[in-house]
Amino acid sequence: MDHKRVAAVDLDLFHPAEEQELNMKILELSSALALSESASLHLVHAWGAFAEGALLARSESMVDAATTHIEQEYMSRQQQLFGLGERLRHGMGAEAYNRLLPRFHLLKGSPKKIIPATAEELGADLVVMGTVVRTGIAGLIIGNTAETILNQLTCSVLAIKPTGFSTPVKLTE
Repeated sequence: MDHKRVAAVDLDLFHPAEEQELNMKILELSSALALSESASLHLVHAWGAFAEGALLARSESMVDAATTHIEQEYMSRQQQLFGLGERLRHGMGAEAYNRLLPRFHLLKGSPKKIIPATAEELGADLVVMGTVVRTGIAGLIIGNTAETILNQLTCSVLAIKPTGFSTPVKLTE
């Protein structure tokens, strides 16, 4: 049976340094697991163009501008995703990278829908993803997007918190 690992990465344009560090943790762990178990590795990023809906809803004259904006956003995300792949290659070495041969999936849409659907379509047995948002009660532990994704997955999940995260949950005696 071909084991499949999905590394769900977030290419957040507003927090690039923090996201890059967390993405590299995700890639390092998922690639190490994939190599140790002779599994395939799939890097998945779900994206949407900033203000796409508003641009398209304005008027017919904005359609060309919106289309150009969306194409530029796609190219930027593609460059970032392949850049992560290059950083992974550099970190693990060309021989290990070439044995792993990660596959890249740059899919337009909400991560809450795209990641579970892609994991299901691929037949993934593990999804490695980061969790950063800490809002509300549910967000204290895992993050709202991650929790929504987790509730839809039928495979194992390895959730990674960013460096410096300290849980607000305390054990009582």
